[in-house]
Amino acid sequence: MSAESGIKTFRDAGGLWEEYKLEDVATPEAWQRNPKLVLDFYNQRRKQVMEAKPNHGHLILAELEKHFDIQIITQNIDDLHERAGSKNVLHLHGQIMKAQSSLEPALVYPMKKAEISFGEKCERGSQLRPHIVWFGEMVPEMENAINLMTDADIFITVGTSLVVYPAAGLIHYAPANSIKYLVDPGEFDSSVLKNLRHIKQGASAGLKVLQEELKNSL
Repeated sequence: MSAESGIKTFRDAGGLWEEYKLEDVATPEAWQRNPKLVLDFYNQRRKQVMEAKPNHGHLILAELEKHFDIQIITQNIDDLHERAGSKNVLHLHGQIMKAQSSLEPALVYPMKKAEISFGEKCERGSQLRPHIVWFGEMVPEMENAINLMTDADIFITVGTSLVVYPAAGLIHYAPANSIKYLVDPGEFDSSVLKNLRHIKQGASAGLKVLQEELKNSL
């Protein structure tokens, strides 16, 4: 969803994320092994997010809130949906613009600056870490995401391969009679799901097509 805003994902480079191996920067073991490297990696990502701007896809979803009850469930860690104007955004994998205690995950702090420093601690005295769900960690918002899915009349998935779990499994919680859209330029066997329409375009172009269809259905 954020690729058109210049924010890369690790899958853009065959398992590397900005030239880093995931096991070196995005796992609890990496944090234990080299917290300074992990902090530096996410400080760079945070700077990138702060410089990025919402793309047309983000803006289209925000505009659709004028006509529909839109609930966004995102795997992205940036705040571009919010900056585009979307009001209801659930972040499955955390938020880059927040920090949390390394020992008490419930202690979460909004960030206005680009960097978390090594030695910067929470109110209980533990090192601050990025508010990110790393590989191998539980996804605390998963139950809330499932609850949103069970009430969906229309389900739209944008820019995902539908192979990364547990998020990829959310589509199966949508009611059987709900209308389902996949907006992604890649190949997908749409016959495996009922009522699914595959719009084979990128996020902005595909959402523009979908926006017109939804408005015409009103």
